Amino acid sequence: MNIFDQTSTNWQSNLLSNKMKHIKYLLILLIATTFSGCGVYNFTGAKPVDAKTFQVNFFNNNADLVEPGIDRTFTLTLQDLIMNQTNLNLVPNGGELIYEGEITDYRITPMSATAVGANGEVGAAQNRLSIRVQVRFTNKKKEADDFEKSFEFYYDFPGQDLPTGSTLNEAIRVIYERITQDIFNESLAKW
Repeated sequence: MNIFDQTSTNWQSNLLSNKMKHIKYLLILLIATTFSGCGVYNFTGAKPVDAKTFQVNFFNNNADLVEPGIDRTFTLTLQDLIMNQTNLNLVPNGGELIYEGEITDYRITPMSATAVGANGEVGAAQNRLSIRVQVRFTNKKKEADDFEKSFEFYYDFPGQDLPTGSTLNEAIRVIYERITQDIFNESLAKW
């Protein structure tokens, strides 16, 4: 091997090494600028908020038809959702973001009728449980985000079932999951 071949090989090796360093620096720069432009990124869709704390006041059940315990369940479900989807800290009072309101409607409505029995009595083939919650959201850091709004969702169940036990538990879970996500989207995700 002559000196020119050895010099050429060293030169190519150094060139490749320099290119790899540049590529590495470019990738680091690309990643840094991508994430710095997005602010605080998360997978829940929440926009960066200029707050560190939130509070969820107890949502009283003011519906005409009262189902015991759904007020407490709703309050805890909303607290859990916000804690799980943000880095905000839950406080009992003095929160920068405040959620309050009441359950305003809890009703069961027959959705379709069916003939039952030999004498032609009519019964419900399917029933719908609907729950409406009135929410007042206050952002002490940005008053333009404040709102008062109703959120409602429903759960359909077979007419022969009563909304008790596991049927009621599943209905409440589905309804509250949707309502609390809608409240989250309205207050923090701005969708």
